[in-house]
Amino acid sequence: MRDRLARVGARLGRRFPAASLAARNLSRQRLRAGLAALGIVIGVFAVVSLGMLGTALQTAATDELGGLGNQVIVSPAAETDAETLNGRDLRAVERAAAGRGTVVPLKSAGATASAGDGQTVAQVYGTTNPRALFGDAPGVPDYHRQGAIVGADVAGALDLRVGSTVTVESNDYRVVAVLPEQSSISPLRADSAVVLPPGEFAASGYSQVVVQADSGGDADAVASEVRDRLNARERRVSVFSLTSVLDRISEFFALLNGFLLAVAGVSLVVAGVSIFNVMLMTVSERRGEIGVLRAVGIHRDQVLRTLLVEATLLGVVGGALGAVLGAVAVVAVALNTDLPLAAVLVPTNALVALGSFAFGVTVALVGGLYPAYRAAWEPPVESLRG
Repeated sequence: MRDRLARVGARLGRRFPAASLAARNLSRQRLRAGLAALGIVIGVFAVVSLGMLGTALQTAATDELGGLGNQVIVSPAAETDAETLNGRDLRAVERAAAGRGTVVPLKSAGATASAGDGQTVAQVYGTTNPRALFGDAPGVPDYHRQGAIVGADVAGALDLRVGSTVTVESNDYRVVAVLPEQSSISPLRADSAVVLPPGEFAASGYSQVVVQADSGGDADAVASEVRDRLNARERRVSVFSLTSVLDRISEFFALLNGFLLAVAGVSLVVAGVSIFNVMLMTVSERRGEIGVLRAVGIHRDQVLRTLLVEATLLGVVGGALGAVLGAVAVVAVALNTDLPLAAVLVPTNALVALGSFAFGVTVALVGGLYPAYRAAWEPPVESLRG
């Protein structure tokens, strides 16, 4: 087995003489080479771990917000005297959202809900399509025409279940469904909600119209078209697209990632200076050896190639080890915290690891460039003089 490995090593040495010679030169100075490679390991580890962690946090936040960015909320503008949206406004929103999402006209009011001796403050909504707003929970009807749907907090405070009776502003309603506790972020207060049919409200208009768009792009398009249709002459409605919230969050995480990568990049620059120093000292100590090689006919390009390969080997070994350790560290963080592992295992993080590895190799190569050039172009006579 040892003989076979020796033959393989000899064959590779004949095919890649510069790499073979560079590896032997580094093995003669293991401690110095190891310390130089350690600088690359630490630098790449910092870049990979911080870069992957920042990307994972951004991915987790975006997934947690979920369909928040797909909602468009249309309500009466503060500049107008109107407190509700009329049928013409609703039809304009429906035309703007045609083929892009579901339009849900909504009535809302604050009220007191009670059952037995219990009493709590609730947000009362009126809609015939509760599933589009509150999800496909068990028992939630496709078309809401009678009874009450109560949120988790209201049900807990009043000890309500399906079949119970809840009183809202002196009117009794049979509970037809109880919404599960909402974990996602939404402007609609589902946990403290009591959802009734729209006919139970005295007002004829709608407090707001919610468009549950098919995507964030559709939400932006719907918001823009609603403004064009209803606010062309005067500002009649207020249009709030929640994609703006996600955009701000994305901008924040982009700044955070840039800051973290800049901090980590400093350690890689320090590692490059360390390799520069190591290569400079190595060249100084081997001036006589390099002079002999040049004197016996070794071309300066071969000397330059060998020294650059030495620096590159330090970068490859240190970069690979740092990238692996950084990725393992971030996975360990995800396994021991609430950070979802799926947010770590995204294609962007693979690019972060590969990019950090390439950056580490580049830093090592640049660090060894000047010492190698200086050694290769020094006249052999000057090298032999020491």
